[in-house]
Amino acid sequence: MIAVLRLLALTLFAIVMFVFGCGYCLLSPRNPKHVHTIALYFAKMARFLGIKLELRVADAAREVGPSVHVGNHQNNYDLFTISGAVLPRTVTVGKKSLLWMPLFGQLYWLTGNILIDRANRSKAMGTIGQVVAKIKERKVSVWMFPEGTRSRGRGLLPFKTGAFHAAIGAGVPVVPIVCSSTDKVKFNRWNNGVVIVEVMPPVSTEGMTKEDVRELSEHCRNLMAAKLDDLNAEAQARSAK
Repeated sequence: MIAVLRLLALTLFAIVMFVFGCGYCLLSPRNPKHVHTIALYFAKMARFLGIKLELRVADAAREVGPSVHVGNHQNNYDLFTISGAVLPRTVTVGKKSLLWMPLFGQLYWLTGNILIDRANRSKAMGTIGQVVAKIKERKVSVWMFPEGTRSRGRGLLPFKTGAFHAAIGAGVPVVPIVCSSTDKVKFNRWNNGVVIVEVMPPVSTEGMTKEDVRELSEHCRNLMAAKLDDLNAEAQARSAK
């Protein structure tokens, strides 16, 4: 019964959000301010999934300006959890295939996000150059998932280097973002406990070159892995109360 009610609520939300969201975005198509606005509405739906979502943002992350945001990518619940950490003037990078998802793909494009072709390495690398140009020209931040795929309960996967190439190429900091584990969330359970999302302080790329990409990637992954362990322990303890 709970699953049916949630499915109905999410269906209604999808219709309202995608139809009216697309209409709203058409007033100023591909304006980066829309990503933050739409993401917050998605995060509000966490309560309908029985999730008590808690967002923490380091003061330095709010003030850093254009940067590359890197978050952990777990499953479809990311739409309603880590989405709450999308800060103003931040756009995301997603698979080109998202464009063909009914309604969602059109909304994703209209809000100004970047679509890349992961099946073509040369095109993907060309997109990193476009990401760098967008950061510099439009003064926006770009969100990327360095794991490249959903972890689905396997912890933090190895990082690909594209996000870190972009950060060094644009000369902007990296902002790590971590969401506690959602692999135990059940669609048919009323109370799915606490999920914590934390936006960590920026990691500087000042003075770095492409030779430092791997070191930067490993450093950020180590920071995020340690934070993920801390958040998981806290979320589990608080959910058990």
